[in-house]
Order: sequence, then structure tokens, then C-alpha cells
Amino acid sequence: MSVDFKTFVQLAPAVSAARLPVLLRGRHGVGKSQVVYQLAAEMSLPVVERRASQMTEGDLVGLPSIDGNRTTFNPPDWFKEACEQPVVLFLDEVDRATLEVRQGIFELTDSRKLNGHHLHADTIVFAAINGGEHGEQYQVNEMDPAELDRWSVWDIEPTVEDWLAWGKENVDGLIWDFINQNRGHLEHKTEIEPNKRYPSRRSWKRLNDVLMGADLMKEASPAMFTLAQSFVGFEAAVALNDFAQNYERVVTVEQLLNGDRVEALAAFSLNEHCALIEKVEAEEILKAEVSSDHMANLANYFVTLPSEAAMKLWGVMSQAGVQENVVNFHGANDGAVGAHLSKILGA
Repeated sequence: MSVDFKTFVQLAPAVSAARLPVLLRGRHGVGKSQVVYQLAAEMSLPVVERRASQMTEGDLVGLPSIDGNRTTFNPPDWFKEACEQPVVLFLDEVDRATLEVRQGIFELTDSRKLNGHHLHADTIVFAAINGGEHGEQYQVNEMDPAELDRWSVWDIEPTVEDWLAWGKENVDGLIWDFINQNRGHLEHKTEIEPNKRYPSRRSWKRLNDVLMGADLMKEASPAMFTLAQSFVGFEAAVALNDFAQNYERVVTVEQLLNGDRVEALAAFSLNEHCALIEKVEAEEILKAEVSSDHMANLANYFVTLPSEAAMKLWGVMSQAGVQENVVNFHGANDGAVGAHLSKILGA
């Protein structure tokens, strides 16, 4: 069964607390490495990362030295660190490694030791692969049942909401709004044509960083389109360019609360209203008590909404869990919200 990142970050720490290794399987660019670093930060542990696909047997077990009439193996620096202090040991691309390296990792995951050297009691092991359900799309090796039995295996299938929740702190508003309103362009999930460039969650973040660094995020331009095509492919680049050309139609949550751009809101389609309400939810402004002026402006907006969007906003307000906001919103503007809500429910 596949899980999203929200579920994974809730449950994987239970496995780590038992000092058992965790294996993430999933498509490229979905954020497997990112979530390992996120969990490590939450546990206040440094990450020691190694690409198993680039390792030889010697890189894993270390080099030998002669002590009297016997030979001992000296552990490599990264493994020595994982034995001497608590770390998150992150082994990436395990299913692209040679058989000899995977046999060594087999012992590491089974017994928490390698060549007689034991991991620190508080070191945690994570690994990531592209195998599993999507393995046929990649040049990877199969992992047999005995090998998989050493891992707690998680097939990652993240939702768009996973990316949007992460993206609100990590990408520019233009990119966030584009993905929120054009979710099919976040990543490619159907058949892959050889040598064709497709978007991924990782490529959108990289494009974001390049556009921000080059100060090209303000408006559509030939440079934006060309750079976008190199990261996310032609179709997504065309859609982003068209979106950026019309970005002045986008209303921010701050403008909504301040009662600004009422004419722009009046011209919104249902999808645009729903996208704005999703931004309200993502920015979590309703998880604190809202001022009377902001509540009045939000109420003015609510009574103009089509029923589907209105119920979506009401749901966001209710689920935020601040009772004062719910009560004040329902009675705002001389009961206009309550009346509009009754009209919708009555219909």
C-alpha cells in the first residue's frame, strides 16, 4: 500500500525509535531525500549520506591493516562517524549498488554492524530506492524477499497537498499558485517517452531557485520560458508562461483580508475562488483569532461566492479549530454570512 508524506512522517519515527532501518521506495524527484533530512532535523541528528550506487566493496568495509599476525579492516570515515556518535545514516540508491555492496548493507540492516564494528546505539538508518511499483521505469536491481525483510518498507506516493504544504515555505508565490491551480503539471505519472523532459517536484524547486536567483520571477519573459523548458519540459513551460502573463489576476490572502481588489475577485472563475481559499488554508491565518475588520472583509467575500466555493471556505473556517472565528464569521455583517449559508443549505 502506498502512503503520502503526511502519513510517513507521522509513523516512520516509531520505526526509528525501535532502531530499525527504514526504506523509502518511489519515483524520482518526489522528495524522498528531502523528507529524510526533515526527519533528521526534527530529531536534531546530523545526516551522513552515501550513494550506494557509487560505492565499491572497499568503500563499505574499509581498508585492511596488519596487526602482528592478523589482518583487521579499518572502517571508512562515514561509517566510523555512525559508530561513534548518533547520526541518521542515509544510504541512497541501494537498488543500483553492486551485489557485494548490497550484501554488506544486508548485514548492516540485519545486525547494525559491519566487519565487527557496531553502529552507535542511537544511530538511525534510512535508505531510498526507485524500485517497487515503479521499478520497471528505472535501471535498478530487484531486491529479494530476504533483503527486503530487513527493512521497514514504505512505498511513497505523495499528494499534491504534500508538496503545497512544503512549498509554502520553500518556493515563490508564483510557482506555488501555478501548481495549486495547475496540479497536473506538478509531475508526470503516465508512460514515459525516451529522452523527453518531464516535470517533477524536484525540478520545480530547482526552477524556482534559478528564477529567483536571476530575478526573473516577476513576470513572463522569453528567459523564463526557456529556463522553464530546460527544467520541466515544453508543456509545463508553456502553461507556466501563460499563467505568469496573467498573474496580475491573482489575489493574495493579505489583499483579500484587507478588502482590496474587489473587482478582480468579482471576475474570478470557480477554480480561481477555490484556489484562493486553498491559499487561505495553506497560510493558516484562520488558526489564530482574526480581527473584526478582516473578518468583515472575509464575510463580504463569502456572500459573493458560488455555493461550492462558499462551502469550501466554511469548511476551512470550521476545521481551523478557532471557535471565536467560527462564531464571529457566522454573525458577521449583520448575519449576512449565516443568511447566505442558510440559503445554500436550503437550496
